Amino acid sequence: MTALFRITRLLLQGERRAFLRGFALAVTVLLMGVALLGLSGWFITAAAAAGLAGIGAVFNVFGPSAMVRFLALGRTAARYGERLATHDATLRALSRLRVRLLQGLLTSPYRALERLRANAFLNRVTADIDALDGVALRLLLPGLAGMAVIALAALALWVLVHPAVALVVGLGYAILPNLVFLLGQRLARRSSRRAEAAMQATRSRMIDLVTAREDLTVFGQLQTARAHVAEAISRHATAQDRLDGLERRMGLGLDLTGAGITALALGMGASLAQAGTITPAEAAIGIFVALALGETVAPVRRALTEIGRMIPAARRVAPALAAPPADRRRATPDTPILRLEQVTYRRGDGAPLFAPLDLLLGPGETLALTGPSGGGKSTLLLMAAGQLTPDMGRVTFGGHPVIDLPDEILHQHIAMVPQRHALIAGTVAENLRLAAPEATEDALWQALKAVHLDRTLADRAGLETRLGFRGAGMSGGEARRLVLARAPLRRPALLLLDEPTEGLDSATAHAVLTGLRRALPRTAILMAAHRPEETDQADRLVPLTATT
Repeated sequence: MTALFRITRLLLQGERRAFLRGFALAVTVLLMGVALLGLSGWFITAAAAAGLAGIGAVFNVFGPSAMVRFLALGRTAARYGERLATHDATLRALSRLRVRLLQGLLTSPYRALERLRANAFLNRVTADIDALDGVALRLLLPGLAGMAVIALAALALWVLVHPAVALVVGLGYAILPNLVFLLGQRLARRSSRRAEAAMQATRSRMIDLVTAREDLTVFGQLQTARAHVAEAISRHATAQDRLDGLERRMGLGLDLTGAGITALALGMGASLAQAGTITPAEAAIGIFVALALGETVAPVRRALTEIGRMIPAARRVAPALAAPPADRRRATPDTPILRLEQVTYRRGDGAPLFAPLDLLLGPGETLALTGPSGGGKSTLLLMAAGQLTPDMGRVTFGGHPVIDLPDEILHQHIAMVPQRHALIAGTVAENLRLAAPEATEDALWQALKAVHLDRTLADRAGLETRLGFRGAGMSGGEARRLVLARAPLRRPALLLLDEPTEGLDSATAHAVLTGLRRALPRTAILMAAHRPEETDQADRLVPLTATT
């Protein structure tokens, strides 16, 4: 529950006023409902008593009837305002929560990010945020508003009817529905988790089925994949049926609780009226208020089945919301020089990937890292980008330890193009503007020219050429060049390239690297090289040698 409390606090932080307005309107709605039914019961009983006493002609029916109409109309208006206030505030709070979640994810170790499956991760995040949207709407606000109205109603009954009736109604609704809720959410926890897991499996398997349908068909696995989807759907339906049954049983428990409290109020009111302590009309107030308070505990039915989703979702989301370390320095590099001093790195308990390395790279220089595959070239680039901490030695940029530089400084001065390209469904312009959102069309064309992709796209739809999922519609070499075209738009002080000409023929590889250097004359370039076309462009070669 600690994670759920933390998420609740984060949701409320930026929307305190809106949620307070929503809470006030929710209390108003419930109070008007209680007052409406209590007044109606008093009005009907008092009018009947006046008629029996023969004074019906002088009984004032206009005042109470006007108040009944006011409460009915006012309750509707307050309910509409409460929906607007709370739902709007919740949407804004969830939007900020998503941003905080992604910002927290960016501070994760690079290797952890590398292991993420994009489809599964986005599916998980979407489901978790969807589960948390009920924290305020269906758990916190209804619960607090209900308790507040129960307390106010008990106080009113104490004053207007009798303390005994107030205690029966107030304590009954304050204790019994909470016991039902605690029991219900405990029983629902396992089925709720199973339903959520089955839903995630259904989504993931359906996405995999759609995106990989051609490969599945070729290898004869399409029917197997369809069967896996159907199996996940069946598991979800089974778990949901159990939750629905539990909700009905808990709903019956709440109904019986309300009926029992109302029956106690009826018996106590009748006894007090018969003794002459209160009038029959006052006794009717207690009875109808007890009936009306059933609305205050109605959200328990929905919340007890959803809290089983909320708690695991909060446990997954809360750790990812951690802010970047507060002690990161705000220094800006004075001179964009990369220096490595006796740096090495090991994976787990194994031997270091390479012998301790010294390296100095200044503005306008191109340095190529060489060595066998798996020898640590990509790892060294990650350390230069501040994404990995060396096991030994020191990596500095502009005289400051790169691992201590704040994210905004790293983003401003250092750009890295990994081996795997990252393109989105959309236009070429939209893909390029991921690196520079404010870039002009002329700047985009210049970037494409630097990687010799301008003529290719000019023969299509230019910057408006549309790409499919993960850049579908371009060849591997074209996609690689489009990713490299983001570098001139960023204009970094340090550019890190991991096998940048993979998939390009020799002539195109030479042209692309030459174009990048021409577009970024003062940028320091460090690349992991495995082809002659890459090493030929370097001012210096630095071989990574294995440790002995």
